[in-house]
Amino acid sequence: MDFAIDDNTDESPMKQISPERVQLTAAEGRTLGINALMKAGYDEEQATVIAEHVMDAALCGYEYSGLPKILNVIEHRNLVKPRRRLKTVYETPISALVDGGNNCGMYTLMRAAEMAIAKAKEHGIGIIGMNNSWMSGRGAIFVETIARAGMIGIHTVSSTRHVAPPGAAKPAYGTNPLSFGFPTAGDPFVIDMGTSAFMSTDLQFRQRRKELIPEGVAIDKDGKPTRDADAAAQGELLAFGGYKGFALAMAAQALGVFAGSGRDQEGNYGYLMMALKPDLLLPLDEYRKQLSETLSRIKATPKQPGVTDIRLPGERSFKEREKLLREGIVIDKFIYERLSNIPEGKLPPFSE
Repeated sequence: MDFAIDDNTDESPMKQISPERVQLTAAEGRTLGINALMKAGYDEEQATVIAEHVMDAALCGYEYSGLPKILNVIEHRNLVKPRRRLKTVYETPISALVDGGNNCGMYTLMRAAEMAIAKAKEHGIGIIGMNNSWMSGRGAIFVETIARAGMIGIHTVSSTRHVAPPGAAKPAYGTNPLSFGFPTAGDPFVIDMGTSAFMSTDLQFRQRRKELIPEGVAIDKDGKPTRDADAAAQGELLAFGGYKGFALAMAAQALGVFAGSGRDQEGNYGYLMMALKPDLLLPLDEYRKQLSETLSRIKATPKQPGVTDIRLPGERSFKEREKLLREGIVIDKFIYERLSNIPEGKLPPFSE
């Protein structure tokens, strides 16, 4: 991946910048993550893929999806259940349904993206359904990987039940993110969004930091609005944008069924990964050129008073990644200390 962390990044000792916060270079963060995951029982391959995933999220400015997410993995209820190696259970030249074997989705979905790319290179389209996996992380990394291979990437998720439909007092579906990646003449154009008003990973992060959540994003177990992160975790998150956000979530849910959620161990997780070669309709170079021109035209739209820039989806993340690769990331000291002192060997070996 062009955006993977360089192992040769100049390292400096971890720097404490306040009593509560420490600074790490990108390489230090990657090493910290790999070591923590391997200490928990992951092999080097899976530990590296997961650590690079969370570090890319951190570098893109999403601290809650960065290194703290490794603690979410290690504390996840499915971590101690039997796991198997990935297995393709049905396949055609352009598609495959894959049993994720109860492995972490940050690993399985990167493999799904690679499978989709391989099929699309040969046949123009690749469609991968994945189930029996959990915690896929930030979908942007998968569709960006596909876009950097010169293809259009589409990724949808139906996940564990955290979100209440409009008017409901109990959760019925997941945060159900949607992600898209498009090749351009420069960096890919990436869209990545959850269909809930607040993401469950951010909620867990607020719980760790004992912080309030925004107004209007969650209800407690009695159906009352709350800003307390613990109360929200015992209650439900809400859809963003009312019925429109709910409708998008239901599209992700339906595609999750297409991806095999009915065969999932919990009946929740269905991950769909698609790669499309633009030359199914247009030559790749023509597509890149026309999309780049379209995005430039939109950015050049006359601005309202006080507005300095028309910002496209994904732009902030790319700029933040470039900046933090130079400057390093900042995390809570207690997160750093917990990752540095992970107990040995919680993860069971593969059952085969």
